[in-house]
Amino acid sequence: VDGQLLFLPNEHQYYMLNKPAGYVTTVKDHHAERTVMDLVNDIPGRVYPVGRLDQDSKGLLLLTNDGDVALALTHPRRHVDKVYRVYVDGCPSEETLRMLEEGIELQEGLTAPAKVEIFARTKGQTILEITIREGRKRQIRRMTASVGHPVKELIRLRMGPLVLGDLPEGSYRPLTSEEIRDLRQLVE
Repeated sequence: VDGQLLFLPNEHQYYMLNKPAGYVTTVKDHHAERTVMDLVNDIPGRVYPVGRLDQDSKGLLLLTNDGDVALALTHPRRHVDKVYRVYVDGCPSEETLRMLEEGIELQEGLTAPAKVEIFARTKGQTILEITIREGRKRQIRRMTASVGHPVKELIRLRMGPLVLGDLPEGSYRPLTSEEIRDLRQLVE
């Protein structure tokens, strides 16, 4: 203005939601009864969910209006870790766990290598911690089903530098300045 360069304040917003099951991760869906936006309808301005988390899954979901951060978190080229607690039917063998780690052939091709650790075993169920760097539609559910261990429950615990922690299910909070700084570093 009048030959002077003006800098507008940063208008980006960042929120972490602990998504419960039963909500679709989208802004609008005429076929869905509930979307994650129903849980955050008092946030001023427009924010958008980042990444896929299907209706039956729970856990960490980022909501932001920062397109650069959204792209950095979700593009497979960036190799951003996403960590899930996965409750599966049965007790996968070491060979089955190795198959999951090396990649599973899905209809659209081989999945990228994953990190798979046993968190706990109980009678008839195993709790796995699975880390992936891509986000195909219902990827973990499809991977574990293809080796005979369908998912009973799936919770995203971490997405890049963001950690769900003890945020109550169905609640959200603004990100801390440290979390925002760590996210912005993904863009640089």
